[in-house]
Amino acid sequence: MPAGPDIISLGCRLNIAESETIRALLGERDTIVVNSCAVTNEAVKQTRQAIRRARRARPDAELIVTGCAAQIDAASFAAMPEVTRVIGNRDKLTAAAWASTTPVMVSDIMAVRDTAPHLAASFSEHVRAFVEVQNGCDHRCTFCAIPFGRGNSRSVPAGAVVDRIADLVAGGRREVVLTGVDLTSYGADLPGRPTLGALVERVLTHTRVERLRLSSLDSIEIDGRLFDLLTGEARMLPHVHLSLQAGDDLILKRMKRRHSRAQAVAIVARLKAARPDIAIGADLIAGFPTEDEAMAANTRALIDDCDIVHAHIFPYSPRAGTPAARMPQIEPARVKARAAALRERAAIRRGAWLRTLVGTRQQILVERPGTRGHADNFANVALTTPARNIGDIVTVEIDSVANDMLVGTAR
Repeated sequence: MPAGPDIISLGCRLNIAESETIRALLGERDTIVVNSCAVTNEAVKQTRQAIRRARRARPDAELIVTGCAAQIDAASFAAMPEVTRVIGNRDKLTAAAWASTTPVMVSDIMAVRDTAPHLAASFSEHVRAFVEVQNGCDHRCTFCAIPFGRGNSRSVPAGAVVDRIADLVAGGRREVVLTGVDLTSYGADLPGRPTLGALVERVLTHTRVERLRLSSLDSIEIDGRLFDLLTGEARMLPHVHLSLQAGDDLILKRMKRRHSRAQAVAIVARLKAARPDIAIGADLIAGFPTEDEAMAANTRALIDDCDIVHAHIFPYSPRAGTPAARMPQIEPARVKARAAALRERAAIRRGAWLRTLVGTRQQILVERPGTRGHADNFANVALTTPARNIGDIVTVEIDSVANDMLVGTAR
């Protein structure tokens, strides 16, 4: 096996971006790193499974666990016989941690306040690059353990973000996605308290990025400046992913979310009135504690009311130490059934949307293997013409829908 780090990233794109920073810090060191996730109990289970698989594949290698699961429960991972060392989320971005031999190096994540430029981690997914501009979260949704893995909200200074994106564009990246744990809280900790809208405006002004997307947004924090950019700037792609979580007001309150159902519906209506081609994505949780059938029906109805065509459905699972874990739980079989019903409603809505795009022309960023890509609205597109160069942006006439994808011919 060739020398060099073998990095296994689980969970969010932020983790993947940070894994690239870890790779650079390790250089040619022959090490296995498992960059863990703790968003659900299943994610923690998958982390443990990844550790055991990696150890079986390379029984003599150094194996280091980092990431959110390691930050939250360092002792349990350090106790695994497969694990050599455990490094916390703050420490994993420092050269000193990787040079050390300390078995457990996990700092107090809640004490971290730095906004150093090195936090502008990024990774490239073929022709699309993801750039971390924010980390941590100051909110305490009752179902979520991530603030205890990531710490309080902190932002990367705009100058460092602009420089990173300029480098990526110079290296041939056509599309950039700004990402963070709580992206719309960007800037509250920086001098002058710049907003996410201000950062986006600065990126568009000072770089030549052709296509810009944002990762998940808190709908209640989309202010006027960001709204105008999302709906009026051509280089901002017509695709908004919202952290909605539920469509019932009482469940939203018990989740400790800061928006109401009506506010979610209203922001989507405003977005689509200003830019009719904008595609809406959303995170939704099925089977939250105390949810009854009427509440579940309200969340299913939100898919139509907000025209959600890119739905991420999560069955609720209790995370130890969170308030929701102490609430009356829904039976697992019922949670599973409600998640399936949500996915079914989402698939119907998405299928209807895809069919409306037949006969249109879409701009496609061609990705590996060269015959597929994503439209501006993030619909998956298969090209019927011979393979194009990866990274090309082509106009495609949409002929049909197949396998949850648009199918079309490049013109």
